[in-house]
Amino acid sequence: MRLLPLFLTCLFAATPAVLPAAGAPSQPNILLIYVDNVGYGDLGCYGNADVKTPRIDQLAREGARCTEFYVVTTSCTPSRGAVLTGRYPLRNGLAHQLSGSPENWHGIGLPHRERIIPQYLKEAGYATGCFGKWNIGFARGSRPTERGFDEFFGFRSGNIGYFDHLYANEYDMFRGTAPYKVEGYATDLFADAASDFIRRERERPWFVYLPFNAAHFVNAGNVPKGKKPEWEVPARYLERYGWRGDEPDEKRRYKAVLTALDDAVGRVVDQVDALGLRDRTLVILISDNGAFMLPQRGLEVASNAPLREGGTTCYEGGTRVPALFRWPGRIKPGTVVREMLSHLDVLPLALEVSGAKPLPGRILDGRNPLPALGEGAKSPHAQLGFAYANGTALRHGALKIVRHDAKKPWELYDLASDLAEKNDLAAARPTDVARLNAAFTAWMADVQRDASPPAPRPAARAKK
Repeated sequence: MRLLPLFLTCLFAATPAVLPAAGAPSQPNILLIYVDNVGYGDLGCYGNADVKTPRIDQLAREGARCTEFYVVTTSCTPSRGAVLTGRYPLRNGLAHQLSGSPENWHGIGLPHRERIIPQYLKEAGYATGCFGKWNIGFARGSRPTERGFDEFFGFRSGNIGYFDHLYANEYDMFRGTAPYKVEGYATDLFADAASDFIRRERERPWFVYLPFNAAHFVNAGNVPKGKKPEWEVPARYLERYGWRGDEPDEKRRYKAVLTALDDAVGRVVDQVDALGLRDRTLVILISDNGAFMLPQRGLEVASNAPLREGGTTCYEGGTRVPALFRWPGRIKPGTVVREMLSHLDVLPLALEVSGAKPLPGRILDGRNPLPALGEGAKSPHAQLGFAYANGTALRHGALKIVRHDAKKPWELYDLASDLAEKNDLAAARPTDVARLNAAFTAWMADVQRDASPPAPRPAARAKK
């Protein structure tokens, strides 16, 4: 039997399992699960018959599964800044991946001028908790409990070892703003902390941001020296497939990591349901970007099928991600949403359902997706722009232009007939390229309005 850390055990034991009191607030609870580098083709509900993800698949059956849901940037840091602000990274001032230990540990990251979901919801009376991967700056004023979260348990950096909790060879787990030593599998620790928070705050509306580090790869700096970097997972999840607990095959180990993540998601959702909060809780599960396809590491065994490429690119494999929404009574079970939606839409959705007020004068790039999710309405977006590193793209309708070098010509794809982006139509349809290029140029100019200047980047500290 898995043991909970002492502080979670005490909190669970101290709180009786009772239903919400009569007259509980009508505002819905919001559970935002942000999984890490999970590809479009990684889950059972998106067509992967080889992986065991029954709880996430159940979530899809109980709500809406989106087939054209996008992140507008394809790396961990800017994706998180975008979902929490509802603004393009080029507008919110955090368009790059925080580098190594200096920025992750000491950088401002997301400019302090930016306002994120918990800051809005606290003003509407919500309890707010963050459990897992932060990765948008940990300087004074940038930490979760300084940006609207009542509680934080997690890590500062981009990815940690699942068991040893190391990043760049330094221990990286925090509670609030202080280092916190804890043992256990990271996926389980974050799920348990979120479940405990939900239990304690059940009598008022709450917002839980649950950014798992799964299923991010590990590297040499995330494990103790001399230990082989590999997909880390408790043996019981490998054994569930009938494999050895020390199975060496990385493809098999990755599937087990996904199954461990699936279990954790299920436990948190079960906590919501067991407390009688199911009907007034909006559950959202989104991947922060497509699975990475960088084979030189030897750990890139995930799937974005049937899409092209993966994370860090602006092809569909990097930008189109799994996204599920469950809200009984507002979203019909088994709904498949084929409209273009985005992680930018999460903040406007939270404002709409909570009654929280937007910041006067603040431009939001997201739009309320609830009509498309629950009422069969069309996409609220005429187009979406994409940018990360040297890659840029723009989708308008079914057409998409993309390039990964500003000095090279645009590629053009018709996603209605060519989801895998195999047939470049640019030479045959120059008028469409010109039209989308004009839209892209206008978009690049627009994101400068109400923009936050990027925060200064800290210099690397000398090694002792």
